[in-house]
Amino acid sequence: MTKQIQFFDTTLRDGEQTIGVNFSVEQKVEIAKELERWGVDVIEAGFPVASPEDFEAVQAVSRAVKRTRVTGLARAKAISTPASKQQRMPHTNRSMSLLQQVLFTVNQSFI
Repeated sequence: MTKQIQFFDTTLRDGEQTIGVNFSVEQKVEIAKELERWGVDVIEAGFPVASPEDFEAVQAVSRAVKRTRVTGLARAKAISTPASKQQRMPHTNRSMSLLQQVLFTVNQSFI
């Protein structure tokens, strides 16, 4: 049996949890492009419901990368959030599945 390892990077979201770190949209796009060059399989680009800027950053990252999948942190609640709206946006070349949102954001379900 062959096992496949996938790399899931949270730098663009979790990295901003460090005091004094606040990436601009342009910085997130440049970091995402570099992560893609390194072969990262999935990039968690932000928490779209947190702010309009974070929503914009997740969109910009999803448009900027070609092979890497892009996801965003989302609450595991049955409400309409910016992340769920992005799933339906036709102009983006990447989408976040509800399964990805739930799997990677279960810690947010009680917020």
